Formats: sequence, structure tokens, C-alpha cells
Amino acid sequence: MIQFTTINKANLQTMPTTLAIIPELAFLAIVGVFGLIIFLILLKFFKIWLRAKLSGAPVSMGSLVGMWLRRVPFALIVDSRITSVKAGLEFTTDMLEAHYLSGGDVPEVILSMIAADKAGITLSFDRACAIDIATKDTGKTVLEAVRTSINPMVIDVPAVISGNNKITAVAKDGIAVNARARVTVRTNLDRFVGGATEETIIARVGEGIVTSVGSAESYKHVLENPDNISKLVLAKGVDASTAFEILSIDIADVDVADNIGARLQAEQAEADKQVAQAKAEMRRAAAVAVEQEMSAKTQEMRAKVVEAEAGIPTAIAEAFRSGNLGIMDYVKYQNVKADTKMRDSIAGEDGEAQE
Repeated sequence: MIQFTTINKANLQTMPTTLAIIPELAFLAIVGVFGLIIFLILLKFFKIWLRAKLSGAPVSMGSLVGMWLRRVPFALIVDSRITSVKAGLEFTTDMLEAHYLSGGDVPEVILSMIAADKAGITLSFDRACAIDIATKDTGKTVLEAVRTSINPMVIDVPAVISGNNKITAVAKDGIAVNARARVTVRTNLDRFVGGATEETIIARVGEGIVTSVGSAESYKHVLENPDNISKLVLAKGVDASTAFEILSIDIADVDVADNIGARLQAEQAEADKQVAQAKAEMRRAAAVAVEQEMSAKTQEMRAKVVEAEAGIPTAIAEAFRSGNLGIMDYVKYQNVKADTKMRDSIAGEDGEAQE
């Protein structure tokens, strides 16, 4: 059953007023939503904003929102700024945010700046940021560099990890000397970026030790005045272009290693003896060769004699045929030959009897 509502004159008069109110309500609803969003955002940053304000390091709400939109940890930046302000250093959030976006460690930089300021070391914020970026993949930090500048460290020469306990050098008299040094250094912050590391210091000091000992007339001079090594090495300026400044070089230990000169002379004498023996062997071999050659020549001459003797009967026969030799001459020749043979036989028997 359909029911019809009766619209009277009064209802028709109120309908335009209701339709006029609807846009205003929609606008108020939109404003309310935006206001709620803004309130929630302000509520998100209100705590950190209030902490910065009460700490004397105020940060604007717009800066906090901007860092949030740029995905920068605004709490870290604000806390770092509070730490710096409390330490008497003033850094803006833009400076800290820029270093963070470049891949740096903001808290490390702030702590290093505070440590340098308290120790009276001149260190700019840009220099600290550069050191922090440069040492990012080396396992070191800018804070360690500043601490080393404040509290010097000791470098062993040679390095412990090398497996060698001492450096061996030879004086002019041929005596080897073992030496071990300890180098006290501190960080040179102005040369830290791009400067050579500890390995260069170790190599240069080791070279200086070898040079100092090698220039000594005797090993006794080295043992008597080991500080001469330190003076020579320091005079060479081995810390040039390095990230460190050498404060002192101390010779921790020095002793005699070996008589290198005598050993080398003995080895040289042995080598000379072998050379002489080789030359003598060459001469002996040459003499043997000459002897063999002479024996061969002797045999050759004997062969010629035998050949000549073999031609005697032929010559005698030829003399008979030509009439140059008579029978009586031949008989006398045979007698002389028999007499000579007898004499040779007697001489042989006497020789055997004498023996």
C-alpha cells in the first residue's frame, strides 16, 4: 500500500536553507581532515622539537618535516646538534644533514670535533668530514685520528705482524748488528687525507736504521751510541708526506748478530780455491793431452824406422844385382851384425846381473 507524505507550505520554505548548509559542512570536514593530519604531523615532531628547544639548540618544525621527507634520521641530526651546542660548538642542521647524505658518520664527526676543541687542536668541520669520508673503508674513524693526535701511539719497527723481531744491518767492519726501534707518532690532521700510513713510517725508519749502521766504521760505535741511529733517522725527515708526525725514535734493543765480513771472506777464499783447482785441472788435462800427442808422434816415428829397416834387405838385394855389393862385403856385414847382436846380448845380461 503506497503512502503519500503530505508536504505543507512550511516544509517547502525550509528546504533551500538546508541545501545551502551542505557545502559549508563539506568544507569544514575537509578543513578538519587537513587539520587532523597537520596535528598528527606536529605531534610526531613535537617531542624532538621540544627537546631541541629546551636544550638551547632549537630546530624549526619545517626543518624537521623536510628531513623526514628526505628520509634523513632527524632524531640523529637533532641529537648531534644538541651534543655540539652543549659542548660549545654551533653546527646547523643543514651542515649535519649534508654530511649524512654524503655517507658520513655524523656522531663520529661531532665527537671528534668536541675532542679536538677540548684538547686545543685546530680542526675545522669540513676537515673532520673529509677525514671521516676518507677513513670510511679503512676500519678507522675520524675520532680515532683525533685521539691519536691527542694521545700519541707507538709503532714497532719492524712491525710485529711481519714475523721479524729485529732489523739486521752490517757496519763497515763487516759485523752485522740487530736493531729494534719504537717510533712515537701522533696524527697530523692536516695531512691525514692523502697522507701515507704506518707502513711507510715503518719502511722509512727501517731504511734509516740500515743506513746509520752501514755508515758506522765499526759495530762498536753502534753499540756505544745507539742514539746516533735515532738522530740520523730524524734528520732524514721520514715523516714527510705521511699522515703522522714523529715525536721520537727510540732504539729499544741492539746487539751483535754475525761476522758477515769474515764469513764472506771465507766464502770468497773457498770460491777462489775452487777456481784455482779448476784452472789446475785444465792445465793437467792439457799436459796429458800433450803427452798423449807426443806418444803418438813417437809411435809414428818408430813405425817409420821399422818401415825403413824393412827396406834394408831389399836394398841389399838390389846392391847384389847391380854389382855394388860383393859376397865378401855381405859376409863382413853379417859378421858385424852377429858381433853387434852378441854385444847387445852381453850388455843385457850385465844389466840384469847388476839389478
